[in-house]
Amino acid sequence: MTRLHARPAPTVAVVAALAAAVTVTGTALLGGPAAAAQGCQIGYVPNQWTGGFTANVTVSPGDTAVSAWTVTWTYAGDEHVTNGWNATVSQSGAVVTASNAAWNGGIPAGGSTEFGVQGTMGAGAGAPTGFTLNGVPCNGAAPTPTGGPTTSVPTTAPPTTAPPTTAPPTTAPPTTAPPTTAPPTTAPPAGCAGAVLCDGFENQAGPTPSGDWSVVSQDCSGSGTATVDTSTAHSGSRSIKVTGAAGYCNHVFVRSSRDLSGVGSVRYGRFWVRHTTALPNEHTTMLAMADAADGNKDLRMGGQNGAMQWNRASDDATLPEQSPAGVALSVPLPTERWSCVEFMVDGSAGQLRTWLDGTAITGLTADGVPTHDIDGQWYNRTWQPQLTDLRLGWESYGNGADTLWFDDVALGSSRIGC
Repeated sequence: MTRLHARPAPTVAVVAALAAAVTVTGTALLGGPAAAAQGCQIGYVPNQWTGGFTANVTVSPGDTAVSAWTVTWTYAGDEHVTNGWNATVSQSGAVVTASNAAWNGGIPAGGSTEFGVQGTMGAGAGAPTGFTLNGVPCNGAAPTPTGGPTTSVPTTAPPTTAPPTTAPPTTAPPTTAPPTTAPPTTAPPAGCAGAVLCDGFENQAGPTPSGDWSVVSQDCSGSGTATVDTSTAHSGSRSIKVTGAAGYCNHVFVRSSRDLSGVGSVRYGRFWVRHTTALPNEHTTMLAMADAADGNKDLRMGGQNGAMQWNRASDDATLPEQSPAGVALSVPLPTERWSCVEFMVDGSAGQLRTWLDGTAITGLTADGVPTHDIDGQWYNRTWQPQLTDLRLGWESYGNGADTLWFDDVALGSSRIGC
């Protein structure tokens, strides 16, 4: 692992991710035959930065299954949703309406599903209120009186805002394969949409990663550790916990031992990550892949100036360029919650794309045409990578200790989805 530092850049005021959870419970009218269920729960976990936000929303119907769902809520401030994933989302005034996609309408009793939104906001942001499921309040408030007996239940409950009639956002998962996000208590589906590598670490029996994974600390090793953790997981009961201290030699990674040659020149990856400390100004790495076409130097994903970035170890090129305008086109990596990171590397075309929670990141896109502040530096030479491995962990080239968990890792020749 060559010790290289990304080029210095002006300090960029990228606000660290703020995570807060809003969970509301109550009674909901569920899909199928009209029925009142107890324990309806809508979870709303936002990640905010200056001028924008994303939010993960969990829909849990409670004691009765639903075959379709529509969730609504009302923003207290000036938030405006611009797109979403795993749902069809629209906004009218302060009211947001999200309806299930074709593949996630059915939720069993006691189960849940997730979707997400992205949007813009000014200084007047506040916690959303008025959550409903299929038109009935889910925040503990009494249903709106209908004028009839209080014991009656309407046979239908239209959502407070009509579902959008336009096509789902362009950032939604591809329609060629349903997304593979599983309920939090179960392992990911077998196969991960045909992926060569699909691992939720449930077969790890001991405290040290083994079998399909090995712990590596290239060149030098210090206090960094990688262990199998049973206390924190995105799905199932296990994940990989990486404790990385500041300083180059305190890096540590887990490396896949699987034969990845079947992936081909177009490589799609997906992993869920949860970390505790906002990305620092200094250069860090959380994913590395050796490039046989570049002297086996690493292609690295991590962060700098408080936002996510790609870095090429051979010449220290960064994506985006570490200018204020370039960094502004990337995003922070949310803290204290699970985030879905996807990437695509096309070795033949020399292109790269990145998604966070299903949303494409402009600053982490190399489209083959050099663009100032984004991939102008990246294309200072011909780039046609031949990636041979996959490593997940933590490496800091200055300040920047962090503790991360990785789960539900997949790698294949087509997009896998969250």
